[in-house]
Amino acid sequence: MSAAPRPVRFALLPLAVGIALAGAVHAAPAATADDATRLDAVNVVGVGETRQVQEIGREELPSQPAGTSPLQLFAKLPGVHFSAADPWGNYEWAKRISIRGFNQQQLGFTLDGIPLGDMSYGNHNGLHISRALIAENLGAAEVSQGSAAIDTPSTSNLGGAVRFTTRGPQAERGLEIAQTVGSDDTFRTFIRYDSGENNGFSSFVSVLRHDAEKWKGWGPQDSRQFNGQLRFATDDWNVGMLLNTSRRNETDYADLSLDSARRLGFDWDNYALDWVRAIRAAAGQFSGGVISLDDAYYLGRGLRDDNLFALNAEAALGEGTLRAQYYRHTNEGQGHWVTPYRASSPDLPLSLRTTEYLIDRDGVTASVELPFGIHTLTAGLWFERNEHNLQRNFYNLNADSPPNRGHFFRHPDVRVFEQDFDTRTSVYFVNHRMSLQDGRLLVDAGFRSLNVENEAISRVGTRASGTIEASDNFLPQVGARFEIAPRFELFGSYSENMAAFRAGVGGSPFVASQAAFTALRDNLRPETSTTLEGGLRWANDAVQTSLTLYSVDFQDRLLSIAQCVGILGCPAALANVGDVETRGIEAAVDLALGEGLSVFGSISHNESTYAADYLDGTTVVRTNGKTVVDSPELLMNVELRWQGGGWDARIGAKYTDERFITFLNDAKVPDYWVTDASLSYDLGAFGWARELTATFNITNLFDEEYFATVGTNGFLASYPNWVGGFHTLSAGAPRQMFFTLQGRF
Repeated sequence: MSAAPRPVRFALLPLAVGIALAGAVHAAPAATADDATRLDAVNVVGVGETRQVQEIGREELPSQPAGTSPLQLFAKLPGVHFSAADPWGNYEWAKRISIRGFNQQQLGFTLDGIPLGDMSYGNHNGLHISRALIAENLGAAEVSQGSAAIDTPSTSNLGGAVRFTTRGPQAERGLEIAQTVGSDDTFRTFIRYDSGENNGFSSFVSVLRHDAEKWKGWGPQDSRQFNGQLRFATDDWNVGMLLNTSRRNETDYADLSLDSARRLGFDWDNYALDWVRAIRAAAGQFSGGVISLDDAYYLGRGLRDDNLFALNAEAALGEGTLRAQYYRHTNEGQGHWVTPYRASSPDLPLSLRTTEYLIDRDGVTASVELPFGIHTLTAGLWFERNEHNLQRNFYNLNADSPPNRGHFFRHPDVRVFEQDFDTRTSVYFVNHRMSLQDGRLLVDAGFRSLNVENEAISRVGTRASGTIEASDNFLPQVGARFEIAPRFELFGSYSENMAAFRAGVGGSPFVASQAAFTALRDNLRPETSTTLEGGLRWANDAVQTSLTLYSVDFQDRLLSIAQCVGILGCPAALANVGDVETRGIEAAVDLALGEGLSVFGSISHNESTYAADYLDGTTVVRTNGKTVVDSPELLMNVELRWQGGGWDARIGAKYTDERFITFLNDAKVPDYWVTDASLSYDLGAFGWARELTATFNITNLFDEEYFATVGTNGFLASYPNWVGGFHTLSAGAPRQMFFTLQGRF
């Protein structure tokens, strides 16, 4: 095993608390102590941007249960499809976001300018926002549906990008405590202390403990997190530090197939804690409607330990601004599966299979912004070193001791494979903005240069070693915005993007055998996309509205398929299988009706289709003209809000169209509506509290049964006739209720 550094444990937490209480800095250098107030506004229009950009602020948090993933807040925006198997959208195996037909691995994500990678479950280049940031510390989140900002540090943003901002240190000293209780033994405690601003210093520290059970079956969904920031600011410069840690223990829900959902119901789950039944099923002794080994396992589990650290600075440079940031992220993760496909002993037909991850990455981002006359020149860079270790191991189990306790296993009985990856990323960008006609016309023109080199070393097993590179020195991005009348704008943009090859689990060229990798490496092309979008937006004190049309061409799609290469015998390998064409239209409106009543609505129509057939070995898979999997054609959201007398009441409904789950479109899941509601009351000053707020949330108000996430185990060309079907679906959570009491002292 490679000598990757072990992640820092919670032993650092008391030290970090002590440092933070002495003084503090906000991790996003461009922010100020007043940003928390400014970012409360919701901008569903993106006034002033040359691209389609929309923002969700902190005022949206009470509409969902405390701890809800910031990604779930985006589900109301046009073009955004989010799915999850739990009420918070935090269970990572079944959490997915797609934008205009691009899936999560084809989007970009950042927190305070720190790259989060593609946030995939199989960690390889980042971490999920639910681990990077305590949800209560969210300041704002911005989504670019079409193309990311040119300075976004991401190598996966073929489609749009999401940028999260932390609620930084506040100018006023205070203590915030929030307690949530609810369905499935949910008990969530959040505590935050802000030191306030004192001679330029400010800080905050916060801790979270989240305990809950699954809504079906058995298993904890627990999380422990710490977020802290320090800041020192003067009129001309500021410096900051960030330290975020996360310890997560998630028990998996059973994946369903179309067939198992019909036979066993949406409430069906894994066998835990029925160890005896799991042993019998592994031996082929099924009961209760089970007909397949894959209908259920004993349990699965995801363990993730993450530490994220950053130092940043910002300084005035004449009329311009210079920004720089250093970050480091370490991760240890294990995915557990009690498998019936390998026995621990003649008496126990089960064993524990693990996928084990180590990440140690650090990087630097820097930029300079120089205004002169009607021009603003921006240039910057991003360098990252990422060392990643991946293993697949088996551990023998004891028939008298089921693996109920979530912990990291050590010293495997069998190691199937182990690979070390070294990924070096270099990105440069330049952008020129011109402000014409007294600012009514803005024109952006720039480009990115991207180079990513992946090197793999196979330590154990038959997976490939070698080097592969994705590089393009000119990825242009141009856009314009014209103000037809005050706050009535016409905008349009064009961009080209490229994605780096992935290292690690799934979609990686290094999954292949050495011979297959050697044969394909020189001909394998990275995925690219071109995006063209344009539209109208209008906003005043009573209404915000936008209408956008877009066209996207996605080239050189990569897919893991069988390849016939001479004597190689069609090993599984990555291959380019053609293009995807996407066309769509989306609209949003936020309307104030008066007397505290307002309504929000969005609708999007998206057509994403494969533009070519491909070869699976010698078989032609005729995907040309077929709809892209997990790509709903129609998405709609409507939300009614009322505020008055300290009350905040909301009810919102979301429609998701049917989705195909095979490339040949011979199987799909039906459409559905889901409705959520919330009621919040601000009690004002109450006892010791300067402010006390009570919030009641109901998710899935009408207890709808539906398939939430599809493709948890990937997609097939055609739906198979296997016994039990293909288990790659997750059921949505039923009606859940939560109550939160939040006080500021």
